[in-house]
Amino acid sequence: MSIVLILYCVAVALSSWVGGGIPTRARLGHRQTQLVLSLVSGVMLGVAMLHLFPQSMRMLENESQSLSIGLGGLLFMFLMIRMFPFHHHDAPRHDEDHECEHPEHDHEIRRADVSWLGLAVGFSAHTVIDGVALAAATLGGSGEASGLAGLGVFIAIFLHKPLDAMTITSLMAVRDWPLPTRRLVNAGFALMCPLGAAAFALGFGATGGDNRFLFGAVLAFAAGVFLCISLSDLLPEVQFHSHDRLAMSGALLLGVTIAAVLEVLPV
Repeated sequence: MSIVLILYCVAVALSSWVGGGIPTRARLGHRQTQLVLSLVSGVMLGVAMLHLFPQSMRMLENESQSLSIGLGGLLFMFLMIRMFPFHHHDAPRHDEDHECEHPEHDHEIRRADVSWLGLAVGFSAHTVIDGVALAAATLGGSGEASGLAGLGVFIAIFLHKPLDAMTITSLMAVRDWPLPTRRLVNAGFALMCPLGAAAFALGFGATGGDNRFLFGAVLAFAAGVFLCISLSDLLPEVQFHSHDRLAMSGALLLGVTIAAVLEVLPV
């Protein structure tokens, strides 16, 4: 593994760990959570369209091949969400204090029969894919990282993992799991992305060759996954929340802008 990829993995693991620890230290308000969620969705959307798909198309034989694999990634993530149907980051709470002006939606969230273990399995699956995508984007088909390759993918994962970890540990807290167990699960989840990245990097190194098709396919598949995650996070908020639409739209556009700026940086 390259030094750049190792640094990315360490940073992602730390961000995930910190996010999972938030419920024991503070409570994010509903409005703050939705604004962060809109920003992260914008970053992931921009990274998928401006980073992953173009890079994949340069590595594969034709654009339709990249788009077809990307569609497969989107459908895979959609089915994962259907199997583990709780990809909402506004975690359940013990109390009734909630700023959302749609109490019927909030009631459905709180009374949903959600298993934190099932949620952790679902999140872990796409987190491993995130790690594979991070390795592929960073190594760029040659097995060596140059400059800050993969920076856009890293930023998207770095911002999104704390939300996933916070959701898991919040659900465990609501179900009164002891703090040591929550910390253990949080630590295990924080390692999922680095494990995915390490597995891909070491596996590629074992082949001893330049496999542009493999890298292109991984990036296209990850682009589809990123699209599905970003839209599954964003669209429900647009549907259920009439408040703060201007602020949420601004956060979304800011996220896309960040992805666009990262794309033109000389890395």
